[in-house]
Amino acid sequence: MLYVRPEYYDKFKCVADRCEATCCAGWQIVIDEEALLRYKSEPGEYGETLRRRIDFTEGVFAQDCHKRCAFLKENNLCEMYERLGEESLCVTCANYPRHIEEFENLREITLTISCPEVARILLEQKEPVQFTEEEIDTDEEEFEDFDPFFFSYLEDARQIMISILQNRKLSVAVRIFLVYKMAEEMQDIIEVSDLFDLADVFENYEEEENLANAVRIAERDRKAFYENETEVFFYSKTVFERLYKLEFLSEDWKEYLDKCWMTLYGKGARGYRNVQEKFREYCKQAPIDGIDMDILLEQLLVYFVFAYFCGAVYDDNVIGKIKMSVDSVTVLYQMFLAKWAGQDGRLSAKDIQRIVYRYSRELEHSDVNLGRMQS
Repeated sequence: MLYVRPEYYDKFKCVADRCEATCCAGWQIVIDEEALLRYKSEPGEYGETLRRRIDFTEGVFAQDCHKRCAFLKENNLCEMYERLGEESLCVTCANYPRHIEEFENLREITLTISCPEVARILLEQKEPVQFTEEEIDTDEEEFEDFDPFFFSYLEDARQIMISILQNRKLSVAVRIFLVYKMAEEMQDIIEVSDLFDLADVFENYEEEENLANAVRIAERDRKAFYENETEVFFYSKTVFERLYKLEFLSEDWKEYLDKCWMTLYGKGARGYRNVQEKFREYCKQAPIDGIDMDILLEQLLVYFVFAYFCGAVYDDNVIGKIKMSVDSVTVLYQMFLAKWAGQDGRLSAKDIQRIVYRYSRELEHSDVNLGRMQS
């Protein structure tokens, strides 16, 4: 089986009790069947402890009143790990923060930015992300209703999209326009089941002369869009409003959204434009604690597109995958802006890191939210 990972994959090392937001609190941890059987049969006094702290009906670890896992000690270390070793961990605990997408003869593994340490690593990534491939002998699983022909087109499309997103000769806004337009054209073809015509779409965004023409159109459309103060304001509001339609996983998330909303949109279209322009100038003046905002937005876009785009092989929803990716980066930028404005023109790398992992925890740890953001 072919394994594909981002080049920064090996940089990750869990910081355990030094983590500012432990992954063992805030949500229920689902236990796989094999681990449940092990826990049921664990002998001795600690086996009894396991069985008291596990909800075998729901297949999850019990939590205290603060939503902390029953095995999470006050020093934020795992008691089960200390007592029984790494092999005792369930699949969820052993894999996190790895995000795995399974395809026929292919396993793509990314590191989810819901982990503060992964968010920090991505923030510090300056060069365009590359991906490593490795063949590993494993038992290959057969996938029902998997269309390898369609999947090969999706892989080609994703490669073109990532190439566009990493083209630093273009503004980030133009790159987004191009990728979104390409996804729209692909979706139109997919809906009439004429997949061979996808090659024509690829040519429009890969062949040099065609791409140059697409860039001119994107630059024209981007300029017209940003010159319309009211349109920009309502677009931003509409994207941000989508977050209120998601299920809230953290108790204080709605309160946080409300605060961002008032900061961003409380003074109308003119107030929003003024703060946006000031923030844009602030970002241009110097990197924020070494973070170049354009590079950060690029890395986030590539992160979402790589992790989720090819999943369209299972639901045909190409535009939904790109919409989620673009909207996620759009709202993250708005949150950076709101934090900066709320702190009298100050923004740190730590602020950005916390916004990134908090948003990811609300989105990527809920299949419901992922689905709604793709609709």
